[in-house]
Amino acid sequence: MNFDAIIDEGAEPVLAKRHGDSPAVPSPTGAAPNFSLKETKATVTAIVVTYYTGPVLARTIASLKVQPEIAEIIIVDNGNWTDAVVRAAVPGDTKTSADEPRMEIVSGHGNVGFSAACNMGAARAAGDYLLFLNPDAVLPTGGVSQLLADGQNRDHPWLIGAKLVDPDGIEQVGSRRATLTPWRALVETLRLYKLAPRHPYFRRFNMHADPCPGEVVPVPVTSGACFLIGAKDFALVGGFDEKYFLHVEDVDFCLRFGQAGGTVYFNPKVHVTHFKGSSRANRIGIEFHKTRGMQHYFRRHFARVYPPFFLPLVSIFLWLRLSAFCVSHMAKQALCMVGLRQKRGRAGMERARAFVATRSARR
Repeated sequence: MNFDAIIDEGAEPVLAKRHGDSPAVPSPTGAAPNFSLKETKATVTAIVVTYYTGPVLARTIASLKVQPEIAEIIIVDNGNWTDAVVRAAVPGDTKTSADEPRMEIVSGHGNVGFSAACNMGAARAAGDYLLFLNPDAVLPTGGVSQLLADGQNRDHPWLIGAKLVDPDGIEQVGSRRATLTPWRALVETLRLYKLAPRHPYFRRFNMHADPCPGEVVPVPVTSGACFLIGAKDFALVGGFDEKYFLHVEDVDFCLRFGQAGGTVYFNPKVHVTHFKGSSRANRIGIEFHKTRGMQHYFRRHFARVYPPFFLPLVSIFLWLRLSAFCVSHMAKQALCMVGLRQKRGRAGMERARAFVATRSARR
């Protein structure tokens, strides 16, 4: 069975559920939104969700402040050390320039999850466009300008993501991805792609190992770590599904966005340095929420497509994978306690400090 061919058949019609229209109709009135493709002086609101983020947050905010298109930066604080977000937003000097974007810190709500926090930031945004950026991701100079220019050359609705790279410049896992199906999740989890890497039934979910295109191309899924979208286009599909606490929300959003008539693009010309492991969030908790998110995603979009036994089988493999990860993680933590292994979070924070120090030395 070609599982990719039945994706649209099994996916939940987003706008049909909300407005009673066909899934392909991108607006309640049955017509595409009438947006100008060449808006003058388009403004961008950057939304950054933080949760016990490491020192790279300061560099993330600094990279946003030098983007002339960004009119405001909204930091949604899901939980941090005392004043950590404020110190990162204005590192060292309290003086601000009139040319700098307006800063707003939303806090006091606790850890409501990534999806809900992104929606909170979007609800307060005044910009024509929304830039979602992880607190451990650093934009290149002119990155927003490039994303905006390449996006405005295309018909609405559109969403455009950047190329996520490690500090050494290698493209990261998750930078561009295929549509996530239950079968593809098994292929990825069990590494079945190694059996027949060129067979269409064994294609990977993550596409970072494929040759990187030289120009902007449409992709099924881009990463929520960095993407630009029109504020009206974001509202078109009701924002992120808040049933996802952490992870998979971007996969779900891209699928629903495509069903609503939008196009997701990958921009290889904008390299965003993405640090991993700079947060002190519990790794087991992260993997737990990822597993729950995948289960919700499959039930929502594929429950009526696959045979009744298949989704429970996928769930079993997902929970077995989580169990194996927990055992491995606890073993590594035990080695850390006796001094035989460096902690992941500490290693990530040290990489972040080294990155900030290197950039400061170049100035």
